[in-house]
Amino acid sequence: MSSTSNEVAILNAVQSGIGSHPTVISAARGMSHFGEHALGWIALAGIGAAVDKDRRREWAGVAVGAVGAHAASIVIKRVVRRPRPNDPSVAINVSTPSKLSFPSSHATSTTAAAVLMGRLTGLPLPALLVPPMLLSRVVLGVHYPTDVLAGSALGAASAAAVLAAEKKFGDRPR
Repeated sequence: MSSTSNEVAILNAVQSGIGSHPTVISAARGMSHFGEHALGWIALAGIGAAVDKDRRREWAGVAVGAVGAHAASIVIKRVVRRPRPNDPSVAINVSTPSKLSFPSSHATSTTAAAVLMGRLTGLPLPALLVPPMLLSRVVLGVHYPTDVLAGSALGAASAAAVLAAEKKFGDRPR
């Protein structure tokens, strides 16, 4: 069995289990729209910057991290050119702006934003936000499991880059 066949089998298992419930599909679609082009994360970062003026620079870092992670994923998608799942057994439950699958941009921007917002709020946001977003992409049938895992790893690396930049440049006068 090929790796793609294994991943289709996982997609089928998820879709026939948790992904067979209309409420789950509806929630996954909502998450998809929120995460499209990292716009939901940018909006939350903007709200954070407006409300938490003392840490405005760090909230801007959340937006930069989410957008940077999203941009990196788009570049990698165009290099790798892996098509989205296209097996007759996989239900596609949401439209996508691209036919390219690897890595998941939703997983990438969500992980970056969750890590950076978690650091600001003190909440375990990566544990709370990342797994549902990754699972939603599989429920919707628009990503293979390795797409979301690679996207999450790229998002974590993007967040680490933002944190390193903040550490290096953070003590400068505002």
